[in-house]
Amino acid sequence: MVRMNEVSDELLERHHVLVAADNPFQQRARLLQALWREERGLPIGERRPGVALGSRLPKEYAKETGANLMTPAALAAARRALEAMRSGSGQKIDEDRLWANLLSSQPLAFSLFADLGVDLALATRMFHRLWPNRVAQVTKVGFEYSPGRASQMYTNDRTAFDVYVEHTTPRGGRGFIGIEVKYHEALTDAPATHRPRYDEVTTAMGCFKPELVAGLKKKPIEQLWRDHMLAGSMLLACSEWETGLYVFLYPEDNEACGAAVRRYRDHLSDDSTFGAVTLEQVIDVVGSETDARWVRDLRDRYVGWERLR
Repeated sequence: MVRMNEVSDELLERHHVLVAADNPFQQRARLLQALWREERGLPIGERRPGVALGSRLPKEYAKETGANLMTPAALAAARRALEAMRSGSGQKIDEDRLWANLLSSQPLAFSLFADLGVDLALATRMFHRLWPNRVAQVTKVGFEYSPGRASQMYTNDRTAFDVYVEHTTPRGGRGFIGIEVKYHEALTDAPATHRPRYDEVTTAMGCFKPELVAGLKKKPIEQLWRDHMLAGSMLLACSEWETGLYVFLYPEDNEACGAAVRRYRDHLSDDSTFGAVTLEQVIDVVGSETDARWVRDLRDRYVGWERLR
């Protein structure tokens, strides 16, 4: 595997992906996306007018072709989500990120999980492998899901899961898994405006160390906290759930995400509703359950670091 410091400025410039603000992992990820685009003969997009960026597609071309989505199922799921958003579902999808930004985690979420939504037997095998004590049978896979955006019953904001899975449990009950998908992100965004409802849910969940609660409101773990609270609020609001889990999914080499997970765990007194998995783990598990070409293509595109020569 190529080490982070082996990606030279000259190599990045050659593929039009030298961005001063990138950390070493982001450099590698951006270069990998540029290589994926070039290998498929896809046109290059622009960072700003007249300045090419190898990790982008031209927006209109990308929107027309859906080239950033890796399977027909992923493209169909993305289009359904957009149609639902336009119809007033409350879902929030950035169309520029979805269609044109090759680094975006939005198309990754659709490309990784949409085919599982079509094949629930495959989804069942995959999720059972990852969480055998929770998952008996997957019954639903959805995207950009919240049970009630801006509802006081939940977190009273617009937080949503990138991927949402419902399943039965080994004891015959019902459960859910809400997944946040990250790729290149360094979790440096400013925290959201704090809401009193956050304090109520945090206390009611009973899984945080009281003396460390103030730290949850700060980056880089504030988003993990808000997503985790959404899962917690669902469990608090409805007794039909036997189990619920919030999962943070990220590439193994994204140290910013890995460090955030470790820091977040330090704030927990009970981690039974929180989980973290790497993108590599999920791809490997899916690949162990099917020999479908899309799994190999997904691995090459998103974690094929050995190709950075």
